[in-house]
Amino acid sequence: MSPRSWRMPDRGPLAQTRERFLVRESVEPDHVRDPILASWWRSREWNVPADRIELSYVRDPDMDTPLTRSAMPVLRHLRENVEGQPISVILTDAAGVVLTRLTADHDLERHLDGVKLAPGFSYAEELVGTNGIGTALEGGQPAHVFGHEHYAENLEDLACAGVPIHHPITGKTIGAVDLTCWRKDADPLLVALVKTTADQITQALLTDSSAEELELLHEYLRACRRTNGIVLALNNEVVMMNERARQVLDAGDQAVLLGQAGEALGTGRPGAVEVELPTGLTARMYCHPTRNALAGGLHTGSGGVVHVKLIEPSRRPAPDSAHAALMLLPGVVGSGTLWLRGCQQVQEVYETGEWLVVEGEPGVGKLTLLRAAHQRRDPSGRFSVLDATEANSQDWLVRARHALLDGEGDLVIRHIDRLTARQAHFLASVLQEMRAAGQPETRRVAVTRTSGSGAPANLAELLRSFPRSVALPPLRHHVEDLPELVRFFMGKLSPHGRLTCSPEAMQLLARSTWPGNVEQLWQVMRGIVTRKRVGSIEPVDLPPECWTVSRRRLSQLEALERDAIVQSLLDSGGHKAKAAEPLGMSRATIYRKIHGYGIVIPAR
Repeated sequence: MSPRSWRMPDRGPLAQTRERFLVRESVEPDHVRDPILASWWRSREWNVPADRIELSYVRDPDMDTPLTRSAMPVLRHLRENVEGQPISVILTDAAGVVLTRLTADHDLERHLDGVKLAPGFSYAEELVGTNGIGTALEGGQPAHVFGHEHYAENLEDLACAGVPIHHPITGKTIGAVDLTCWRKDADPLLVALVKTTADQITQALLTDSSAEELELLHEYLRACRRTNGIVLALNNEVVMMNERARQVLDAGDQAVLLGQAGEALGTGRPGAVEVELPTGLTARMYCHPTRNALAGGLHTGSGGVVHVKLIEPSRRPAPDSAHAALMLLPGVVGSGTLWLRGCQQVQEVYETGEWLVVEGEPGVGKLTLLRAAHQRRDPSGRFSVLDATEANSQDWLVRARHALLDGEGDLVIRHIDRLTARQAHFLASVLQEMRAAGQPETRRVAVTRTSGSGAPANLAELLRSFPRSVALPPLRHHVEDLPELVRFFMGKLSPHGRLTCSPEAMQLLARSTWPGNVEQLWQVMRGIVTRKRVGSIEPVDLPPECWTVSRRRLSQLEALERDAIVQSLLDSGGHKAKAAEPLGMSRATIYRKIHGYGIVIPAR
C-alpha cells in the first residue's frame, strides 16, 4: 500500500467533512476517501447513531470452533511480539461478534470496554457504522479506518485495520481479524501486519482441515487445471465453484445444479446426468466422487467433483428463432448459446421499457448491444451516451443532469463503476427527479458496469432505479463465435473480400483467452489489416498477444519479453533451442518462459 493511500487526512478538514455529511450538506470528495464515504452512506441508511454507541450483548463467544482453534495460537504469538505497545488484537465471527480481544495496554483496554468493543458484542457496520471490523466484513476486503473516518464520534480517538478471514477450502467468510490502537499511534505497518496475520490464520485453517476436505480441494484444483469449463465440487459441508461457473450460470441455475450434483454424488457412483436449468439451458454433468465417497457415499461428507457442459437450450419457441432475432440487431454477430441468451435478455427488457443494467468485462459489447436494440426498435430515435470515465471534468454532472431531465430519446451511462460516492449519489437524486416527473414512462435509460468490480457499495442507491440486470459473457465463454466475428470484422475492414484468414491463424486466434474480449479482437484485426490488405492471414501475421493462452496479466516488461520470445520463435520456425540463442537465454530458460507466459507454438 502506498503511503499516500494510507495517509490519514488532516484532523481539521476531515472532522469538518464528517460534520457536513451528518447534517446532510455537500461533501468535497477530496476530503474523504471513497470507501469511507460509501460506508458513511450505508451507516446513514441503517440509521446508525453518530453521537453514541448503542450495543446489546449478543451471545457468549464460542471458542471451540475451527476458526478459534486455528487463530488463537497466531493471535497469542502476535500479542507477544507487540508486548508493551498500545495495540489490541481482535478476532470476530462472520457477523462481527467479537470472539476474543488481546490488549497489552490498560488505558486502551478501558477505552475499548467503554465503547463495547469487547467479546460478545457485534461491531457489524449496520450497528456501529464505519469501523475496521464491520466495514471489512461488509466490503469483503481489507479496510482501514482512522480517527474521524469512524461514523460514531466515540471511536474518533482510535485507528483500526481489519481483514476478513475466508475459509481456505469453501471461500466463505468466517470471521475477521482487527488491530486497533490510538489514532496518534497509527502507523502504516498496522495494515501490513493485520494482512499478514489474516494470511497466517488462513494457513492454519488449511492445516487443520480434515483429510476428506483436503482430498476434495486437491481433486477440485486438479480438475480446474485440466479444463477451462465449468467445475463444481461439493460435500455436505463444502461447495466450490470455479470462475467460469460463477460467470456463466445465474443463481437459479447454480442452485439446481448443486442440488442435482449432491443427489448424483450421493450414490457414490461416477456417471453422467442431464439437467434442465431454469433459464432454459440443458446441462450435462459428469460426476466423479472422491475415493472416500466411492467407499461410503456422500453422507460420509466426502463428496466429489462435477464437470458441467452446457448444451443447446432445451426449450426454444422454434429452431433458430433466437439466432433469427439476433440477425435483426445491426452490428451484432454470434450464435453461441450464452451470447444468444444475453442478447435475448437485453431485447426482452428493452421491449418492456424497463431501465436496465448491462454488466460484463471490458470489451464484451455492452454498448454495441444496447445501440443495436435501440436501432431495431426505434431506428430514427435519438440515442445518447454519457461516459462516467469523464466524470472528473467540472461540467460532467451538469451535462448528465441536463441529459437526464431535459434530453430526448434513449440514454446510456457507461462505466458507472468509475463514479465516486458523491457522483453516484448525485445521479441517484436526478433519477428520482425523473421518476417524479414521470419520464420513465417515455424514456429508456440504461447503464453499463464492469463485472468483477465488486459491486461497490457507493452504487447501491443508484442501482435501485434499475430493476433489471443482464450479464454478457466474455469472449472466452463463447469462443465458438470467434470465426464469425473474424469474418465480420474482415468484411468491414476489407469489404471487397481480398483478405481471408487461414485455418492455422484461426486456430491460434481461437486458443487465445482474449482478456480484452471482442474489442481486443477488433483492434487486433485492425492492426493486421494496416499491414496486410490482400491474401491470407497466417500465424506469422498475428501479434504476439495472440500467441498467448495465459490469463495472467503481464507487466510492461513481461509483455516486452514475451513479444521478443514470440518473434524469435517465428524467426526460428518454432525451434525453441534456436530461438533462445539471439535472446541470450539458455534452453531451459526459454522453455520455462514459454510455459510461464502460456505461449502457443503451432505445429510445424
